[in-house]
Amino acid sequence: MSTQTLFRKGAMAALLATGFALGFLANYLWVTGHAAEQTGQTPATGEVKKVMRVGQVIGLRPEKKDYYIQLHANTWPGVLKRIRDSNIRNYSIYLAELEGKLYLFSYFEYVGDDFEADMAKIAADPETQRWWKETDPCQIRLPDTPEGKWWKPIPEVFHTD
Repeated sequence: MSTQTLFRKGAMAALLATGFALGFLANYLWVTGHAAEQTGQTPATGEVKKVMRVGQVIGLRPEKKDYYIQLHANTWPGVLKRIRDSNIRNYSIYLAELEGKLYLFSYFEYVGDDFEADMAKIAADPETQRWWKETDPCQIRLPDTPEGKWWKPIPEVFHTD
C-alpha cells in the first residue's frame, strides 16, 4: 500500500473514531436528561426555540449499499414532510467504511417541545412505515443498541457554534 493510501485510511479511521466518541457523550447526556440544547431564533417568527442534537449509528449491508444510496437520493416527499412536521431539522446521514464494514451515521436537530410524541407521529405514519420496509432490510442493528431502538444513539462530546 502506498503512503498516501495508508494516510487516507488512517485519517478516515481517526475521523470516524472521533465522531463515534463524540456521539457517545451526546447519548449519555440525552439519556440522563442532560440533552445538549442550544437556543436558536426561528427566522420567520423570531421565536426562540431549544435545539436538541441527536447522533445515531447503524450498520449497512454491503450488498444493499447502492440501493440505500439510491433510495435516499430520491427520498419520498411524504417521508420528508413527516420529518419536517415532527420538528426535525438538519437531518443528515453519512456513510463510512471502517475495517471493511459499512456504517451509517445520522445527525439531526430536534426543535419541538415533545420529542417522544413527535417520534411517535413518525412511527405511526403509513408513508414512513412503507419507507422503513425499504430501508430496514439494508441496515444491520448494532450490538448494545437499546431495546426498542433500531439505530444506536451515540452521545455528543463536543459542539461549537
